[in-house]
Amino acid sequence: MIFRLVAIALLGITASLEAQEAFTNSLPQPATPRSPGSQPGTAWIDLRQHLAAGSTPQSAPAWVEAVGLIPADPKDSAAGKSVFRIRVTPPGREYQILFFRLFFDDKPDARPELVAWDESGSQLLRSGQLGAGIGLASSDSVMIPMIGASTIDIEVPGDGRTVRGAYLDWMTSSEVVHPVSAPHRDVIPEPFSDLPRLHAPEQDTERFGTVTATLSPDAIPMGPDMQTAAIFQFGVESQPLMALLTFEVASPRIDSPPEVYLNGVDLGPVSLALPELADPGYRGEMEPLVKDMHFQYTGWLRAQKVVPAASLKVGDNDLIIVNGSAGSTSAVRATQIELKYLWEKSDYLLRTGQ
Repeated sequence: MIFRLVAIALLGITASLEAQEAFTNSLPQPATPRSPGSQPGTAWIDLRQHLAAGSTPQSAPAWVEAVGLIPADPKDSAAGKSVFRIRVTPPGREYQILFFRLFFDDKPDARPELVAWDESGSQLLRSGQLGAGIGLASSDSVMIPMIGASTIDIEVPGDGRTVRGAYLDWMTSSEVVHPVSAPHRDVIPEPFSDLPRLHAPEQDTERFGTVTATLSPDAIPMGPDMQTAAIFQFGVESQPLMALLTFEVASPRIDSPPEVYLNGVDLGPVSLALPELADPGYRGEMEPLVKDMHFQYTGWLRAQKVVPAASLKVGDNDLIIVNGSAGSTSAVRATQIELKYLWEKSDYLLRTGQ
């Protein structure tokens, strides 16, 4: 795969440039063009403004033409925005939709937006604010139609230091079959993971003796102790055979997942559905006097916990979720529970004693 260097001028830019565009179009051309039929490759663009000493120059596929920064006007600190600008040329006619995943610190007053422009300067798309304002390291994705588009801006309030990087990949289409009786689900997985975003049903549903109930669709902050835990209460009309708790958790430390308490009983940690380790969402953390590096996933992960029937009671039940990593905060969203009851066509075995 042929790569060329991205002359990312933002590393040396200071506020003295003010509104000057920080593009540099003197990118070296690849030694040989991409051969017909070969894949165009993916791009990981580091947008941090202070990299570690001795960092090697960035590289990207040939379809990334330039990367630059237009700093916010320091005289307009109240409403000023910094703009990261990425020039892109689709590598072929068959590539018309760009997957764009942005990594950033999801602060309420610095939520970024993506804007796509054509060569004439006309705006083709604006994503709206990304993230949920949860105050954690996170990431969010947008699929951008690139017909006529040549430039993608990342607009972020302030000096832009909350933006960490961007992952770009081209999307292709294929026919997908799905069962007509199944509820609608997103069938477009993100790179590095087969799981789409979890959606919480608006109304309780029943299917084959299993009731699914949403406890809360919203993003709820969660800390490492009972005083800062995410707390839910739900009713049970009759004793189920078993239950399954499912939710998404933001920026968890993967070796210390959240723990679940039900009616005062510690059910233990949840299981996290981890994406591939190549996912740029993994961020290493080193602590004093600790030899091994710990990893945090800067995004949302699906979490599940099997709930024993004996832990549930008919009537109101109290559910508490606390963050597993001591001293850190997180958030949960799309929290839901499935209750399994005996169905007329249930498949089970009756084992007799030997």
